[in-house]
Amino acid sequence: MTRLRPSRCFAALAVAAWVLGGCASHRAPPTLDIDDSISAVSQDSRVRYIVLHYTSTNGPHSLELLSQGGVSAHYLITDEARPHVYRLVDETRSAWHAGASSWYEQVSLNPVSIGIELVNAGRRDAAGDATRWQPYPDAQVQVLILLLRDLIARHGVHPENIVAHSDIAPQRKTDPGPLFPWKRLADAGLGRWYDEAQAAAHWVTLQRQGVPEVAWFQQQLARLGYACPQHGRLDRATRNVLAAFQMHYRPADYDGKPDAETAAIMMALPSGQGR
Repeated sequence: MTRLRPSRCFAALAVAAWVLGGCASHRAPPTLDIDDSISAVSQDSRVRYIVLHYTSTNGPHSLELLSQGGVSAHYLITDEARPHVYRLVDETRSAWHAGASSWYEQVSLNPVSIGIELVNAGRRDAAGDATRWQPYPDAQVQVLILLLRDLIARHGVHPENIVAHSDIAPQRKTDPGPLFPWKRLADAGLGRWYDEAQAAAHWVTLQRQGVPEVAWFQQQLARLGYACPQHGRLDRATRNVLAAFQMHYRPADYDGKPDAETAAIMMALPSGQGR
């Protein structure tokens, strides 16, 4: 057995102590210390869209479904005389409200949107194939306007990106329905609307020239953000998208048929940035 001389023994102990000390100095600290005193200038909000819905049920059931079920929304506005606003999901997180969706070729809007649910029964089919929709109380709409103004100010959402669930999912959704007051929101400076004087002038011209072909309507719908077939045929999918557009901009008649008035409104609508 080889024995170390005292000087060599002390040297070995010093090396061991240095190694152990080095290992100890590289151990993780007991708590994570993150310095956020410097903020990058190259950034913006993750929120690019605001999607509006109706709940299809009453207030208590809406709250239960959106907080305990398989769907959620960032905000819920009740239909009481003095509406209550619930924030159910933090704006930094995704709520499960949009589902399969598309707007200006952006698919799956959940990660980049804020969802707002309005307590409203929505569509109710009546006798004789009649369809009835529940109106939105004035107080509820006013609270929504206040909320939208706050969200837009903080996130910079473009007007064309304040949309209906039916706009982004026209093949399967109709909310918030034809009684939702899009024009009132537009008058309050919220959302996209068409130049009504231009639309009237275009309508007069189209009375002489005739209604454009189906392919033209499909191209216009795509220009305005909608996911629409581009094959030139008036199939069920195209009619569903037309109906969603009409429900938003011409709610008095949303039959999904291409006509002069619908064409005139499209011609008077700006494309927007879409992003």
